[in-house]
Amino acid sequence: MPTATDLSVLVAMSGGVDSSVAAFLLSKEGYCCEGTTMRLYRTTELGVKSLRTCCTQSDINDAAQVAADIGIPFEVTEMTADFRSCVIDRFAQVYLSGGTPNPCIDCNSYMKFDRLLVLAIERGFDYIATGHYAQVIYDESTGKYLLKKGLDQSKDQSYVLYMLGQEQLSHLLLPLGGLHKTEVRAIAEEQGFVNARKRDSQDICFVPDGDYARFLEHHTGRHFEEGDLLDTAGNVIGKHKGAVRYTVGQRKGIGYSSDRPLYVVSKDMEKNTVTLGEERELYSGTLYAEEVNWICGEPSAPLRVTAMTRYRSRLCPATVYPEGEGFKLKFDEPQRAVTPGQAVVLYDGDTVLGGGTISKTEK
Repeated sequence: MPTATDLSVLVAMSGGVDSSVAAFLLSKEGYCCEGTTMRLYRTTELGVKSLRTCCTQSDINDAAQVAADIGIPFEVTEMTADFRSCVIDRFAQVYLSGGTPNPCIDCNSYMKFDRLLVLAIERGFDYIATGHYAQVIYDESTGKYLLKKGLDQSKDQSYVLYMLGQEQLSHLLLPLGGLHKTEVRAIAEEQGFVNARKRDSQDICFVPDGDYARFLEHHTGRHFEEGDLLDTAGNVIGKHKGAVRYTVGQRKGIGYSSDRPLYVVSKDMEKNTVTLGEERELYSGTLYAEEVNWICGEPSAPLRVTAMTRYRSRLCPATVYPEGEGFKLKFDEPQRAVTPGQAVVLYDGDTVLGGGTISKTEK
């Protein structure tokens, strides 16, 4: 059985406190570590003057400084072309088709745990490591690797890792999975890391101001025209500013006054319409998922699970029915604003079974 000193790790360092502490802990354990920051884009390509989010030149500088403090090699890995095609273009495609994408999951799936992992293995590294709050456990009884929630439930990131398979998990270290965020910041403070008090990134890195429509107009060269606001009976009740600007479940910023609260319950991108309804019309009892991943293999029969339909939303009991390359999920109780394009992740206790992309919902 090899020891840490025999093993090499490529640490994905974003410039934030979590990946910095991950690199420090692994180096302290004796692993032969090297840090890298993936350069995913340049601000000039995004049509913005500055960013206050992850993946900027400032973040690269922070990661390089921490690597120097730890005493490990560091480099920047150029991945702008892959990021554009696998994440940004996909983000635009899902929005333009009427869904609500989750580019952070795509970044994990296509960049960290595909492109970067392949590169690491080609270069002879035994593992890659990240600062995610989740745990990889090897189950000797089954010979399978399990993905479990992080100890810090308020920071658990297992939801965004549901797409990992056995090969990826076997080459992944998550040193923060058994720690709380307060402990991680304390370690960074003790080591004097430049990013010890750096705030966590909350925004989509390439849409730092949250103006998705502005970004999509810049990225696609399209202008999104105003269109009809409809009620659930199909009657025109007003005008909207472009269907792409609205999200299922949205209440504020619709631009329509009513004597009762109204929400976006659906939109039709081809017809450029947005339909408003009461909150009760937001609930779905069933969803269908595609682009499915089962971490330890697809179940052979309907299975009781708990499901999460948005990052850090509450887990809800349901039954999953595998169907071909996808699955149907029936909730015990209807759930609010289940949205196509988002991920649905399935759990058995604190173990991630798998998940997929929501393709449609039913009442």
